[in-house]
Amino acid sequence: MKKLIPFAMLIFIGVSWGLAVPLTKIAVSGGYQPFGLIFWQMVIGAIVLGVINAVRRRPLPMHGRVIFFYIAFALIGTVIPNGASFKAYAVLPAGVMSLLLSLIPMMAFPIALILGLDRFSVKRTVGLLLGFMAILLIVGMPDALPDAAMLAYVPLGLLASLMYAFEGNFVARFGTGGVGPLQLLLGASIVGAMITAPISWFMGQWINPIHIWGMADLALIASALIHTVVYTLYVTIVRTYGPVFSVQVSYVVTAAGLGWAMLILGERYSGPIWLALGVMFVGIYLVSPDLSSKNKLNVRTK
Repeated sequence: MKKLIPFAMLIFIGVSWGLAVPLTKIAVSGGYQPFGLIFWQMVIGAIVLGVINAVRRRPLPMHGRVIFFYIAFALIGTVIPNGASFKAYAVLPAGVMSLLLSLIPMMAFPIALILGLDRFSVKRTVGLLLGFMAILLIVGMPDALPDAAMLAYVPLGLLASLMYAFEGNFVARFGTGGVGPLQLLLGASIVGAMITAPISWFMGQWINPIHIWGMADLALIASALIHTVVYTLYVTIVRTYGPVFSVQVSYVVTAAGLGWAMLILGERYSGPIWLALGVMFVGIYLVSPDLSSKNKLNVRTK
């Protein structure tokens, strides 16, 4: 039974993360801008994690080394990827954003090579090339996207995937600064709110919470809660089971994101998108290391 726990966590993370895709689409469709959304996402996350941490009676470390990790995770885990992807969500279909998220393991492979966390593999290189082929199917086929003008926003979605790919390798290479996932995310949420508050204000993206809430506001709250829970669990499985296992979540996120978008938003996709999905899944399979391999990556926790 214990062997099923990591897989259950993986499925829960993937389905929940996939649900956040159409919810984010609803939030940005309400006219809200990225940094205003990110600020409240961080605030909601800090409140939820702060209450849990208080119940656990755990102090939040604030020494120099761990503050660096708070800043790093706030930037590479939320501020930069969400700042880019929220702009993309406003234009691209939610299902396409799910496909772009599935590139995370393919982008993680060359980063792992650079950081010395992995070794070159012909099979995984082929998987990486298939990932790029899937992107070409999305941006190169005339019928893939409803409007050719959407192509300009695909790089923003790719930037988000690149940041998440780097984040997983960052945890594998440098650990979490000596704190647990919950404390790490709490510190990162506080720092992230401090970073995005002045940015959202001066850029005119501030969201005043004192108004009659609509679907966009409810979607923002729901997606923020999902982000808080899923992000904490994701760092947990990366830290506990390593990036070799946790990278498999991309399958679930992509399939769930497409499914939720069809169910909630009524999106429908053309043939090139489904072809890209098939190519992407083959690429993920080839890029993902063998879970039974004895050469599993070592994950640093301190």
